[in-house]
Amino acid sequence: MPNNPKIALITGGSRGLGRNTALHLARRGVDVIVTYQTSEAAAQALVEECHSIDRRAVALPYDANHIAGIDEFVAAVQQALATTWNTDRFDFLVNNAGVHAPAPFGEITEADFDRLSNIHFKSVLFLTQKLLPLLKDGGRIVNVSTSMTRHANAGSAAYASMKGALEVLTRYMAVELGPRGISVNTIAPGPVATDFFGGAVRDVPEVQEFVTANTSLGRAGVADDIGLFITSLLSEDSRWLNGQRIEVSGGFFL
Repeated sequence: MPNNPKIALITGGSRGLGRNTALHLARRGVDVIVTYQTSEAAAQALVEECHSIDRRAVALPYDANHIAGIDEFVAAVQQALATTWNTDRFDFLVNNAGVHAPAPFGEITEADFDRLSNIHFKSVLFLTQKLLPLLKDGGRIVNVSTSMTRHANAGSAAYASMKGALEVLTRYMAVELGPRGISVNTIAPGPVATDFFGGAVRDVPEVQEFVTANTSLGRAGVADDIGLFITSLLSEDSRWLNGQRIEVSGGFFL
């Protein structure tokens, strides 16, 4: 095990795309801190899997909807870095935590709007801001958006709008963090067969058929498609990429 490994912090890392990304990073020699909201057992199972391939890993609770809890979470990250790695810095931040609250435009509630705003935009802004003293110069940030900022799907107006705001924020972050050598990019997945959206892309035949028919590569995405790409964004191969929105959807709704 290297004495000074790269360390990645992945929000929403206990399942789906976050879990897949954490495992691919671990297999390439990167240690990880992952967050979970309710799935502590799944998060700890991921930690053990990372340990089994000789990587250090820590799972921390984090509720992206609870903005007032960000300072406490950042303190927990500091403690984990000191205790597990004997350092006060990490290398990569993947802002992946997310939920969906589907509703037609005319039925969007203020409570759902606030929750989506907190999780997909406000928490990303303020968590990243609070973590900047811990993020190494020359580090990388990846924000996870959605292909639905390019095409419109009924029932996702609020969700996609928050992701659109995140994409604009990414460009501003890239400009302002550039002097520290920190690159910031957005990845925009298309439909992926995970438990997101209630597992519809994975489990509902009609949804699978619709996605397949409208994806030029002829299938829905899987977690590996996204986790591998995020891992590539954090590699030296992508060191000159900055301020970009990259859609990874297999050609959905071209």
